[in-house]
Amino acid sequence: SNINIMLALAFRRQQPKSLVSRFSLMSGSFPMLLAERPPITKLVPPGQCQFNPMFQAVPLIDRIPCGNGGTSHILRFGLPDSSRAMDLPTCACILASADLPDDTKNGETTKVIRPYTPISTNDQVGSFDLLIKDYGENGWLSKYMCEELKIGETMTFKHIDFNVKIPAPFAQKRIGMIAGGTGITPMVQALHAILGSETATDGQKSATEEVTLLYGSRESSDILGEDMLKQWAKDQPEKFKSIDVLSNEPENSGYNGERGFIDKEKIQKYLPPASLGNDVIIFVCGPPIMYKLLCGPRDEKEVTGILGELGYTSEQVFKF
Repeated sequence: SNINIMLALAFRRQQPKSLVSRFSLMSGSFPMLLAERPPITKLVPPGQCQFNPMFQAVPLIDRIPCGNGGTSHILRFGLPDSSRAMDLPTCACILASADLPDDTKNGETTKVIRPYTPISTNDQVGSFDLLIKDYGENGWLSKYMCEELKIGETMTFKHIDFNVKIPAPFAQKRIGMIAGGTGITPMVQALHAILGSETATDGQKSATEEVTLLYGSRESSDILGEDMLKQWAKDQPEKFKSIDVLSNEPENSGYNGERGFIDKEKIQKYLPPASLGNDVIIFVCGPPIMYKLLCGPRDEKEVTGILGELGYTSEQVFKF
């Protein structure tokens, strides 16, 4: 955008040449900050992603902390072909891999593989962005990526057809989203496809008129992607509503939103009902306990739990 170009030019004037070359080479005009990222619809069919079933090494270009808790980061990685976009289908994830020291094996390394869903779109050329929560000692790969991996060092990624979840554009007029913790990242991809309709070309526009997100976190400092989600909800209030549900927020924090857990009452209060038939779908992504309570295990098509009790069918619920 023109604003980003102006910022880049201002940055160039103020920075030493070595830093400027890194900025122009690596970051381009794609904003790192969450609040500066507009929703963008640029859909690509499966089979075109730069990452394939073989792990490929790409460098870490940049990393910045985000949110209030200091435990979440945006990581920008390069691509095998820096002249192209990633061309990942929406919604899909990639697999990250690293050989990390294993204390249980006398310091020998173990290959650790985890799935991640980029928050960037196919509008971004030469790089892609991950939003990652650092789980410290409880998150082997996340700790390595957020604390130990240095700028310029490489990590390996791959993409397989199995990692393509549900294809956009979406046909449903009403979409409900239930996310917990890092389960927000596939929802961000879907929201790009729904809310970025101004950038959509023919055949890429979703039929969705309204989307509501119920997002469960422990505390306000744990809300991943908050700045971006709040900005999108503010910019398109008729189309997108984002409701936080906090389970462990201190009583005296000043937070006056929903508390506790995502339960039957909150789903009935905020999400489109099953009675809408083919016009509604509910997306679910979060920890295993969330699937168990709300819709049944992720690898089972049948819908049980609270969504089952409320009458949603397997055609109306998609488990990421």
